Amino acid sequence: MLGASVWRRIVGVDKATVIEAVEVTEEEDAVVVSVRPRRATKRRCGRCGVRAPDYDQGEGRRRWRALDLGVVRCYLEPDSPRVHCPTHGPTVAQVPWARHGAGHTYDFDDQVAWLVTHSPKQTVAELMRVAGRSVGSIIARVVADGRAAHDPFEGLVRIGIDEISYKRGQNYLVVVVDHDSGRLVWVGIGREKKTLEGFFDLLGEERSKKIRVVSADGATWIEDVVRARAKNATICTDAFHVVKWASDALDEVRREVWNQARRKGMRAYAKELKGCRFALWKNPEDLTARQEQKLSWIRKENATLYRAYLLKEQLRTIIATKRIASLTMLDTWLAWAARSRICLRRAREEDPSPPRDHRGGVDARPVERPDRVHEREAPGPPPHGLRLP
Repeated sequence: MLGASVWRRIVGVDKATVIEAVEVTEEEDAVVVSVRPRRATKRRCGRCGVRAPDYDQGEGRRRWRALDLGVVRCYLEPDSPRVHCPTHGPTVAQVPWARHGAGHTYDFDDQVAWLVTHSPKQTVAELMRVAGRSVGSIIARVVADGRAAHDPFEGLVRIGIDEISYKRGQNYLVVVVDHDSGRLVWVGIGREKKTLEGFFDLLGEERSKKIRVVSADGATWIEDVVRARAKNATICTDAFHVVKWASDALDEVRREVWNQARRKGMRAYAKELKGCRFALWKNPEDLTARQEQKLSWIRKENATLYRAYLLKEQLRTIIATKRIASLTMLDTWLAWAARSRICLRRAREEDPSPPRDHRGGVDARPVERPDRVHEREAPGPPPHGLRLP
């Protein structure tokens, strides 16, 4: 028979728990460990931990699920008396191995919560042999415990807001991250102003004033909420969408050149242009030999399209560059883009003059962290093409 200290290590409890007996039940194919709290931890309210007098024996002996011992389930089985808390009334007494209201031990809950961050919920439920609803309850308990011990909104200065889709159909989540620590701060269901306002309601007015930088994807509903609730924050555009807009602008130039060739009856030329799309989209280091040949053909045959390609690649390089060097490169890029004589239909329909700083260029100062964030002092509608002066 193993000693009590060994069994404490096996079932994941500390010295505040006394191991009374261990039984292997063949009918249930499980290990049942009889336990009890030590005297110092007895007679405490399960909700607030305050000492309280006995009330009754509750439902008698009950079980808490511990981590499995290999393929065999393991349970902790103690008495479950109730105490009369002066604040909460009759309440199940606190136990040192589990959260109040849980049917699983701390280790079991924490294991499930960690697995959910790396695997689908249903996969975790099957692996841990619990119901999907139990996984949801465990996540709620662990998150509530974490928030009680640490305020996730404390010290927020630079945050990122984005939306992601999940499942099938139009199902979206709003995600808020802390750029300084790189951690996930908050998630809300939906993709609308009301969802994001829920985050700022939790954040509070005082902490909202401390936010200095907010990166987003250019969505107007995000910018409207940020302007109203975080008035000291500068709204930024994340680098992913900046490069995406540049790629969209490049593709618009390609389509315009292709349409012109078709109108002039240059079918072979138009066919070659149609096959160049992926060569223009991909990063230079990822091009195949055939796609490199396509780019060489574009450089010889169409200077406008090749100039648009170089503008897109130069902008990608600027974003990857750190600190003050990126500012100098951006000024040069803006001047080059202004001289390029590439005029996009959608850019002409919008205000062609982006906001400028004291140097005469677009205010796009890079933020050190995250690496792919660039600020805009007064963001306008998201540019769907190259915003040329």
